[in-house]
Amino acid sequence: MDTALHFLTAARQCEINELQQLLRTSSFVRTLAEVIHALQKERGLSSIWLASQGSRAAQSLQAQRISSDQAIATVRDMLHTLDVSSLSGGQGARLCSDIAYVLQGIEALPALRQHVTQQRLSVNDSTQAYARLIAGLLAVVFEAADSATYPSISRLLVAMFHFMQGKELAGQERATGAAAFSAGRSDSERQQHWLHLIESQERCFQVFAECAPADLILEWNQLVVMGPDQITIERLRRIGCTAIASAPLPRDLSEVWFEACTHVMDGMHQIESKLAQTLVQECTAHLHSAQQALKQPAQLTQPSTEDVWPEFFAQASRHSWDAQLTTQFKASVLQVVQEQSQRLQTMRTELEAVRQALNERKVVERAKGMLMTQQNLSESQAHKLLRQTAMTQNRRIVDVAQSVLSMAELLNLRET
Repeated sequence: MDTALHFLTAARQCEINELQQLLRTSSFVRTLAEVIHALQKERGLSSIWLASQGSRAAQSLQAQRISSDQAIATVRDMLHTLDVSSLSGGQGARLCSDIAYVLQGIEALPALRQHVTQQRLSVNDSTQAYARLIAGLLAVVFEAADSATYPSISRLLVAMFHFMQGKELAGQERATGAAAFSAGRSDSERQQHWLHLIESQERCFQVFAECAPADLILEWNQLVVMGPDQITIERLRRIGCTAIASAPLPRDLSEVWFEACTHVMDGMHQIESKLAQTLVQECTAHLHSAQQALKQPAQLTQPSTEDVWPEFFAQASRHSWDAQLTTQFKASVLQVVQEQSQRLQTMRTELEAVRQALNERKVVERAKGMLMTQQNLSESQAHKLLRQTAMTQNRRIVDVAQSVLSMAELLNLRET
């Protein structure tokens, strides 16, 4: 059947299918957040264990590994029910590739733990190994955020991704500080990395504050501005980041540092969980609305061509679908089509604005990867180079990053 009513119903059904996929994705993101939180804590305790040469955090580390395994089991269960056939195009290919990478990391986790237990890894190597696994999990969240086409859902996913990324950087800072205090010393390289982690967190949380619901922004401000643990963290940051190279650090501060950071990260995890719940609720509400709208065309009658054509061309001549229809057409298919067209156009405009931060992040990360490969730089050094160039040239860092990528394409350089 080739009537407008038929295709309008099909359009509604496409919306419902997409929202159902978004709902499944949002539930998956919520589960991933639990795994990441568990692995972040395991990483921090591993740093204390290694830096103290096995004299600290043994029981806590063993208990945390059990908690991590329980969270991983939940993710595996969700993956078993994932309908791969519903994924298509480049987005689906990237998502499946990211999931495959994560599963490889999970399979390698027992070997990583054994190396940590036997103290056959340095603190830095252990931290980086956990960070790579967590980065893989965050990549899945990124693809989810990049695939959403509803502005309100996309906004929440963008907020979720940046908050989780900021929390991961906070977790890396917890491990870095714990290692420094447990070892009883720091050095200039570690201090520079420490400062880079602090700066990077602030950028992530700024995007979160631009996209998150007001109540969660308030809760976040209360945690990091007025929270007593944050005061302790700031004090210990000054000690660790300003100490003279190789000067002794009080070893007993490692537990104080780790406990304060953990309390803050636990508070962040509560915000993360509420944000994930809000995301699921938003998907559910949109899905219910779309399902109700699907019933509407069935109650309409297809008007005759003689009735419709004057109004159709009057609307088209104004290049707008906004004008009100006359009373006789208020219950027509044409009105529903016009309303849907306007709604989808509004969604596209809002979506473009919401996802700007996500797109800019993608450009900056690609440029950093290029510099790391071609110039043999660390991630913090690559970012510092982009930032300094942006300041010198009085440009935005994303514009400098785009210039790096454009030059790389001109010279046919390889990205990571």
